Amino acid sequence: MSEENKTERIKCLIIGSGPAGYTAAIYAARADLKPIMYTGMEPGGQLTTTTEVDNFPGYPEGIDGPTMMVQLQQQAERFGTEVRIGMVTEVQLSKEVGGIHKACVDNKTWVEAETVIISTGATAKYLGIPSEQKLRGGGVSACAVCDGFFYKGQDVAIVGGGDTAAEEATYLANICNKVTMLVRKDEMRASKAMQHRVTSTKNIDLRYNTEIDEVLGEQVVDGLRMVNNQTQEKEEIAITGLFIAIGHKPNTDIFKGQLEMDETGYLITEPKTTKTNLPGVFASGDVQDKDYRQAVTAAGTGCMAALDAERYLATVESEEEVTA
Repeated sequence: MSEENKTERIKCLIIGSGPAGYTAAIYAARADLKPIMYTGMEPGGQLTTTTEVDNFPGYPEGIDGPTMMVQLQQQAERFGTEVRIGMVTEVQLSKEVGGIHKACVDNKTWVEAETVIISTGATAKYLGIPSEQKLRGGGVSACAVCDGFFYKGQDVAIVGGGDTAAEEATYLANICNKVTMLVRKDEMRASKAMQHRVTSTKNIDLRYNTEIDEVLGEQVVDGLRMVNNQTQEKEEIAITGLFIAIGHKPNTDIFKGQLEMDETGYLITEPKTTKTNLPGVFASGDVQDKDYRQAVTAAGTGCMAALDAERYLATVESEEEVTA
């Protein structure tokens, strides 16, 4: 095999570049695992679409998402992480302890890794309405816990009928003046307990059989035109924030058939670890967390993944020494 065609062998491959990936990179690099990170389609992850991050510890004045991600990248690179622009499009994961995992980048280049840390995140589902897409970051958000604080005392709306939507609606109701909740069907999908919480909260205006016709505003959200999908009657309301809570899709398609997932595609890890069902493969961040989905919790599991990878390699090396 010529030198040009020789497959690169590395100790630690990190797939994805959000808070989880970068934190894993910082810890892995400091442990001398010489990590190589492939950023994926959205370098920096979901936070690059967030204007203000006010709830990450250490930023008393807040920070905008893209700047925070640049700083995390610089910190990871300072310790020796090699950050590469590229998308892992296929993986061949080993089932053996000490086995070598293979990953194809951009459908052409293969790398081999002794450990893999998956931090590919989850993508929030949006409605796909042009006015909604135009105002993302200008009042349209997919995370009430992240961005709700900016709308304290104001009128907002939320779309969705599941447990997450119900939970976020009641969260918003605690800090906002009024919350209009739009449910597409004639009933909510949320559990009975969550439904009761919504219906018993006085400042939530629950609208069944209601969808968004258009988000109003040029630079920022200043209103919403709703339509009743039974009567086709339209109504406009004044709001400053719109929260989309119709679910997330974990970015796990390339791991199907190799790693254990739940029914919605989130990777399953051993409790209190980041270990997947395959040795040497670890998952951190939103790709394995459908409950919290916060930058700080993602960063925490990124740290865990790097420590788990370091300990795994130490175990493998000690076993090899005993065998030798």
